[in-house]
Amino acid sequence: MPWSTRELADLAGTTVNTVRHYHRLGLLEEPVRRYNGYKQYEVRHLVSLLRIRRLAVLGIPLSQMHSVTAGAPGTPEVLRDVDAELQLRIQSLQEARAHIAEIIRHQAPADVPAGFESVASRLSENDRSIVHLMTRFYDDDALADIREMTADETDDTGPDIDNLPADADEQTRQELAERVAATIVKHLIKYPWLSNPAAHMPKGSEVSTQTFGDALVHLYNDAQLDVLFRANTIAEEQLSAMGVHSQEEISRKPG
Repeated sequence: MPWSTRELADLAGTTVNTVRHYHRLGLLEEPVRRYNGYKQYEVRHLVSLLRIRRLAVLGIPLSQMHSVTAGAPGTPEVLRDVDAELQLRIQSLQEARAHIAEIIRHQAPADVPAGFESVASRLSENDRSIVHLMTRFYDDDALADIREMTADETDDTGPDIDNLPADADEQTRQELAERVAATIVKHLIKYPWLSNPAAHMPKGSEVSTQTFGDALVHLYNDAQLDVLFRANTIAEEQLSAMGVHSQEEISRKPG
């Protein structure tokens, strides 16, 4: 019995737009039209459409379906390529499921950077933004240290920095900078590479440093930036007073 385009699509478990798309690509033969202009599909069209849908489900690219359906010599190679791609997609989906499980387990925000689910509660929104950048510019060893650093953090300066108003007074800025500096010194002693992270930046230190600098200006107000600058200056002075002048000396300094 003849079918309309919609009826054919329903029988094949697809849509009218998909049928029309296959026509445009030349994958599905155009049927004859009735006297009133409507298309009239036959069983052979349904069989062809079902074969195309089968190949689509297998992941065969539409551009290669002609050769596959014709039983071309290269068909096994095409199928092997598709299988390899499917393996990668399965691996990606498995990783996504693992990340989702960690997010649910730790009740973390859905957009928390991968690997930081367990410490998400310690990260402010700005922290998460910075860590997202770190995942693109730092290597795995550095990220592991940053994750450990976050998990071991005991100071409470984070919320104070986040809530610092742009018009904060001098005393407030200086006191907060001194507290932040103490944390910086502790981190530099335990993780000496922080004083010169270039070796942990696969994309190069220039583009990485520029990106982080731009991010800080975007995420923090003038008072917050002032506090961070002061804190780094104070930390450098304290390390110098301790007789630490280089990354190698930091690594030898007892923590």
